Amino acid sequence: MGGAFDLQKIFGWDNASFQLLITERSGRDITNDRIADPRTGSIGSSAQENYGRGQTWRITTMAYQQKFLDDVLDIKVGRLPIGSDFDATGCVFQNNSLCGGLVGHGSTVWYNSPVGQWGGRIKVNFTPEIYAQLGVYEYNPSLLESNNGFKLNTSGSQGETYVGEVGWTPSLGKQGMAGKYMVGGYWNSADADDVLDDRHGNPRQISGQSADQLDGRYGMYAYARQQITRVGGDNKRGLSLFAHYSRYDKRSSTLDWQAQVGAIYAGPFDARPNDSMAIGFSELHVNPALTKNQRLHNQTLDLNDYDNPAYQPLQHAEYAAEIHYDFKLTPWLMVRPNIQYLANPGGVYEVDNATVVGLTVNTVF
Repeated sequence: MGGAFDLQKIFGWDNASFQLLITERSGRDITNDRIADPRTGSIGSSAQENYGRGQTWRITTMAYQQKFLDDVLDIKVGRLPIGSDFDATGCVFQNNSLCGGLVGHGSTVWYNSPVGQWGGRIKVNFTPEIYAQLGVYEYNPSLLESNNGFKLNTSGSQGETYVGEVGWTPSLGKQGMAGKYMVGGYWNSADADDVLDDRHGNPRQISGQSADQLDGRYGMYAYARQQITRVGGDNKRGLSLFAHYSRYDKRSSTLDWQAQVGAIYAGPFDARPNDSMAIGFSELHVNPALTKNQRLHNQTLDLNDYDNPAYQPLQHAEYAAEIHYDFKLTPWLMVRPNIQYLANPGGVYEVDNATVVGLTVNTVF
């Protein structure tokens, strides 16, 4: 539930707006319940992209936005998910590894929707096609707790996340086919545990010492999407290709990188020009330092039986694929049946691969 309020019309404030979004999630996740090993869970390829981050009501967005100099300068402050402005790619897939900003999947310090945190960003549009933006956001893990969905104070804050991004949104060629290209990076100021080593640089599973404390965490991302064909002179129809990559801090993260590629065809049939179809593939690569840590844990405790509850499954890489068709039945109703394939759920070779049949329904009231 929410709305966008034009403050110029309401109060006479030029080029000002207020955005409010309250979300609620409930239910269970088939990936954790039926597919992945519960000792590891899924590492990003949940078959239900709208699951996660606590099944509760939340203030996701509560933000004031002000534009200056004919939209050259754009400032937004308030309660915000980082992924609403940075690494913002939208979501046209049901599998979570193919949906939205990748950084929020593998980084423990970057919170996408539905989690909002205090922060803001400054964006400069150098031309209608080229922009750069900087943002700073509160890092507060307590916001993930289900009873803190409406928490407005900053208790539990552990630092800040600083983000920068540059982007290009061209219309290429005489046909003006749309593209979107961006690259960005982030740094988080909070301390973090080293995945593998103690403070002396030795594997902590062997030494028995506490983890080395890292001074901050960092990562980067890049995204490209380009329309390459159109149908009958209509730029809203045609084939677009995309690729997306994110890299994480190998010292502290479960993943060291994630990538996705795919294709989206808008208006595939003349009789159904508003429909679309898409296919996507993703890989979530587990940090080798984490895998080594798990192996050392099992060796130290002489654990060799995968079925032993104390055994730590070794995680390597998880793969996902999805193909779907969007039926735009009315201007207010879209139905999207899909088929997903998950290989090595949780990055664990011993877990069976899975085929998932899904359905997404979107309505606009």
